[in-house]
Parts: sequence; structure tokens; C-alpha cells
Amino acid sequence: MFQNLRSEDRGALLHEGAGHSVVSAFVEIIFDNSDNRIPVDKEEVRLRRTVASKKDEYYLDGKHVSKTEVMNLLESAGFSRSNPYYVVQQGKIASLTLMKDSERLDLLKEIGGTRVYEDRRRESLKIMQETANKRKQIDQVVRYLEERLRELDEEKEELKKYQQLDKQRRSLEYTILDHELNDARNELASMDDNRRQISERMSQADNEVVELRERVKSLEKEIKASTKGINETKSEKGDAEKKRTEALKVVSQIELDLRDLKDRISSEKRAKDEAVRELNSMRKESEKSKSELAQISKVHAAKLKEEEDISKSIMDREKRLSILYQKQGRATQFKNEAARDEWLRKEIHDLERVLLSNRKQESLLQDESQKLKDEINKLTNHIESRRSESSKLEAVLADKQKNHNDFTKQKNALQDERKSFWKEENSVTAEIDRLKEDLVKAQKSLDHATPGDIRRGLNSVSRIIRDHGIGGVFGPVLELVDCEEKFFTAVEVTAGNSLFHVVVENDDISTRIIQVLTREKGGRVTFIPLNRVHAPNVNVPQSSDFVPLLKKLKFRAEHRRAFEQVFGRTVICRDLETATRVARSNSLDCITLDGNPEFCS
Repeated sequence: MFQNLRSEDRGALLHEGAGHSVVSAFVEIIFDNSDNRIPVDKEEVRLRRTVASKKDEYYLDGKHVSKTEVMNLLESAGFSRSNPYYVVQQGKIASLTLMKDSERLDLLKEIGGTRVYEDRRRESLKIMQETANKRKQIDQVVRYLEERLRELDEEKEELKKYQQLDKQRRSLEYTILDHELNDARNELASMDDNRRQISERMSQADNEVVELRERVKSLEKEIKASTKGINETKSEKGDAEKKRTEALKVVSQIELDLRDLKDRISSEKRAKDEAVRELNSMRKESEKSKSELAQISKVHAAKLKEEEDISKSIMDREKRLSILYQKQGRATQFKNEAARDEWLRKEIHDLERVLLSNRKQESLLQDESQKLKDEINKLTNHIESRRSESSKLEAVLADKQKNHNDFTKQKNALQDERKSFWKEENSVTAEIDRLKEDLVKAQKSLDHATPGDIRRGLNSVSRIIRDHGIGGVFGPVLELVDCEEKFFTAVEVTAGNSLFHVVVENDDISTRIIQVLTREKGGRVTFIPLNRVHAPNVNVPQSSDFVPLLKKLKFRAEHRRAFEQVFGRTVICRDLETATRVARSNSLDCITLDGNPEFCS
């Protein structure tokens, strides 16, 4: 109650009225503890409570204690805070005197605090039962640890035996190598004696040979590296190169056809131009012939008119001659008849000569006119044939032009296709370059993540396999396994450094490589000989809460024993709680997709 009062109410409770105010007060109870009911080693116990406006403290025999300690102390002495009978209310006495014996017994138990004792007893029994269960679990864990310790002691003894045998093996290997080294040194000494005899003459040549060999080795390394890169890119660019080659062949064929077509069109154009020129020249000749014919026709008409005039003149003269013959007897123009006849004969002869000349001229003009007509007909036929040929050439030219346009469209389409192939090739090349960069970055990241001695050992193993031609080496576990990306973390955490263990066919191969590694100090590598691997027989129950990690991995069947050794005891659980439960109940190593491991006890 006092704790819930305000500061003003607390002050009013401590002092009310006139006079000097009291800022604090206390209540003290003195208990007789001669029967040791209160768990304090004194016959008299003093419990004091001091209150103030901002203070409420408890003291046990002058020592400050908390309220909880006071409550526990009183309950242990039989004063329960749940007992409402320390102060009996009005009207309660009558009910107490009239209650039944069973009710009065319950009341006495409640007043005496035995009910609290029974409640505490039940709680204590429950705690004892839980403690017993925990002890059983602890006993099980202790038994498992003892069994595990026995196994570890056995493994320790096996390790000691292995170390002793390994020490013997190394000593034997050292002895053998020492003998081989001594033999080699003896042979080298004898060879040095022989070599010194010719070293002066061959020193310069040997130096040149050494330099050339170094250059050859460096060039061979560069060639191998380049060949490897080329082989990687060739396989990826093969399809694009084939498509490009086919497209180039088609384009080249079309270009050749187009070139032939252009040549044919050019020759046809030249033939057409020549025909047009001949047609124009013939037209000019025809016009010229027509103009000449017109002139000749005019001359012919003039000659005909002249002939008619001459004929008319002859007729007139003949008429006059007849008239003269009629007037012969009467005429006195000539001296005699002989003179007259002579003049007439002469006149007739002149007229006949003119007539003959006119007739010859007329015949010549008719022949020339006929020739001109024949020439005109010939030229007309030639012009018509040329026109027909020109029409045919124009039709062929139109057809060729149409074919040319079709070929041009086809050429443009093929050029567009070639451009698309070039674009695709560029994109493929860019993708190859990007993948190469990603591969280099991934290799660098892997190198940084790999311990130095392991990385050096793996590089040395690759070199030893290549230089000594050793077969039966499959590679590190990391290179032999594949899975979905969501399982990467679980695989890395489960395997750890086992990802860098090298899988080999048998222990003879690993022994041979280890000998070379030891001799060359090439780093540290752990091998997994498949003929020595005995994978644990793990019985994984079927459940929807977990799945064996081995089922989510992709690897070759001949490498299965190696992967069973590394991942055989591990299952993937959906959460850490399930992993803990499965690890305890099934003796399996569990892991979540986030990489949280839970190993079996």
C-alpha cells in the first residue's frame, strides 16, 4: 500500500497537524526465535521497516535486506502473505465458530502455512523430476563422450602406428634416394671427366644450345597457352564461322552472278547503242536518199517535161514538114529540091539525135529511180528489222533490269544478313571475352580463397602430371562436382578443404606424385585413392524435413565413392531447429542452405 501512495499522501501519513513535521518513521517487530522457526541463528530476531517520502527499506537485525528476502523469510517461518487471518475482520468470528470440522481443518492448514508447504513441495518434486531427466540426458551424453574418447584413443594408437610406419617409409625412401644419388654422383663424376675433354671446344655451342632451348621452351609454353585459348574459342565460334562462311559463299556467288549480269547488260547496252547508232545513220541515209530521190524526181519531171516539149516540137516540126511537103510545089525558099531535102534531112537528123538523147536520159533516170526505190525498200526493210531487234532488245533489257533489281534486293538482303552475322559474331566474341574475364576473376578469387601451400601443391600436381605423363588423375573434388547455385554454401561448408583433395585411380599413382612433390618441395596436397576409399554405410531415413546432400550433387559414377566419403553423412535441413533435432535423433551431420552446420553428438 505504501509503495502506491503519492509523495503528498506519504507525508500526510508520517505527520499531520501543527508542529515540526516528521520526514521519516519506522516500524519494528521483535520475534522470539527460541524454537529456530525463523532460519536465523539467533533467539531474538528484529525486523524493521523504515519509510519516508522517497524511501521504503527493510532491515533484519540492522542489516539492509530486500522486500523479497523479507517475504521469503516470513513464509519459511509460516507467515504466508496469502493468509488473510492475521487480522480477523468483524463478523468473521461467528462464521469461524460455526464452521464444520473439515472446514476448520482446512482453515488451520491455511493459517498454519501448510498449504504453502504443500505447494512448495509439489514444485520441488517437479523440479526434482526435471533434474532427474536432465541427469539421464547428461548420463547419455557422458556415455557417448566416453565411447567417443575410446574411439579417439584407438584412432590415436592407429595414428601413432601410422606415424611410425610413415617414418620408416620415409627413412627407407631417403636411403633409396641416397643410394640413387650416390650412384648418380658417381656417374656424373665419370661423365664430367669425359665432358672436360671437349668442354673448351663446345662451351660456346652449348651456351647457344641452352639459350635456344630456353627460347624453345618459352615459345612452347606460349604456344600451348595460345593453343588452349584458341581451342576454347574455336568450339564457341564454330557455328558463327560456319554461318559466316556460308553467307560469304552465297554473297560471293551472288556478286559473281551480278557481275556477269552487269557484263551482259553492258554488252546488251552496247549492242543497243550500236543498233541505235546504225538506225540513226540509216535514217540519215534514208533521209538523204529521199532528198536525193526528190531532187532526181524533180530532174526526172523536168526531163519528162522537156521530152514532152521536144516531142511536141518534133510533132510540130513534122507537122510543119508535112505542110512544107504540101507546099513543096509552091515554095520558092530553096534554090532547088536537093537543097531543100538536104536541109530537111539535116533538120530531121538533129531532131532524131535530140530525141535519142532524151530517150537515153529518160532510161538512165528510170534505172536510177528504180535503184533508188530498191535501195529505199532495202533500207526500209533493214530499218524495220532493226526496229524489231530494238524492241526485242528493249524487252530483254527490261527483263534483265528486273532481274538486276531482284538480284540487287537479294544482294541487299544477304548483305543485311551478313551484317547481322557480323553483329552476332561481335556479340559472341564479346561474350567470349566476358566469359574469359569472368573465368580469370573466378580463378583469382579461387586462388585467394585457397591456402597458399594447397594452391602451390595443386599447381605442382598439374605440372608433374603433364611433365611425367601420369594418368589416372581425375582432379580436385571442386572440379569434379556440380550442383544448383542455392546449394553452393552448404557444399563449401560441408567439404571445407576437402574440395581441394585430388581424386586418383589408385594409391600407386598418389605415391608416385607424392615422391615427386617431396623431392621438388612443390607444396601440400591430399589425395583420395578410389581403390582405398571405404565409404561409410549411412542409413538415411526418408523424411520431408531433410534430404541427403549427396542427392543434390552431380558427378560421374566412377567418382561416387570419393563423394560418399566427403558428403555421405550430411543431410540438408530446412532450418537450424530441424537440423539440431535430426542430428541428435539420427546421428547425422546436418546443415542448412545458409551454411549453418549441426554435427551429430
